[in-house]
Amino acid sequence: MTSMNNPPVVSRTEWLAAIDTLRAREKAHTREGDAIAAARRRLPMTEVDPSTPLVGGNGAVPLIDVFEGRTQLFASYHMWHDGRPAAEQCEGCTFFTGQVRELSYLHQRDVTFAAFCQGPYEESDRYRRFMGWDMPWYSVPAESHQRLLAGRHFGMKACYLRDGDRVYETYWTTGRGVEPMAPSYGVLDMTVYGRQETWEDSPSDWPQPYETLGQQFRKDGRPTAQWARIAAGHDDDLHSGQPSTGTGGSGCCS
Repeated sequence: MTSMNNPPVVSRTEWLAAIDTLRAREKAHTREGDAIAAARRRLPMTEVDPSTPLVGGNGAVPLIDVFEGRTQLFASYHMWHDGRPAAEQCEGCTFFTGQVRELSYLHQRDVTFAAFCQGPYEESDRYRRFMGWDMPWYSVPAESHQRLLAGRHFGMKACYLRDGDRVYETYWTTGRGVEPMAPSYGVLDMTVYGRQETWEDSPSDWPQPYETLGQQFRKDGRPTAQWARIAAGHDDDLHSGQPSTGTGGSGCCS
């Protein structure tokens, strides 16, 4: 890095004054976020068939059982590319799903988190285990797509409420609306170079090597998060058997 792509250097007093000015905008942004969340809590809801089938580790289960006895469910709809190797699976869903690790705080508030994968259970669950994810994992069979997606697509996130034996959808979002699942983005937003993605409003000489059509979530031909798993010796074979400790997988470059 050179002085051409560094911020100007000022005294600590000037620096603190600049941060104080920005802080007023940050606080306004936080309050607006609180107001939007308050409006979200006042949305109406729509009923969903509680018997809608999903496939989990013990076979077919109805949607209502996915709540695990809790009153709320956050479902992350994970995209899938049938028959393709781990290296060619959805980099965006891998990025977002992989950052949801500690579920106890959600459980404390009576919320269950679960991934609803587009792919067949055995194959996609091997991917979950290869990635080292512990969250509840379900496959959505084709017969359930319309009941749950209702014209939308995998990649979305949806919230549900259980009232006795009835289930309601209360909210859904997609695109950049799913960013709360990715604390990495929040951390990067606080750094001087930001996310380093081409869409960002940054000084003209700031580093921005990442396009935003999936490239921002990939490195050397596979989703970035997979490299640590390969380095640790985990097998990424999704089709011929259970993932186990090994020397890595096929499809390293695409």
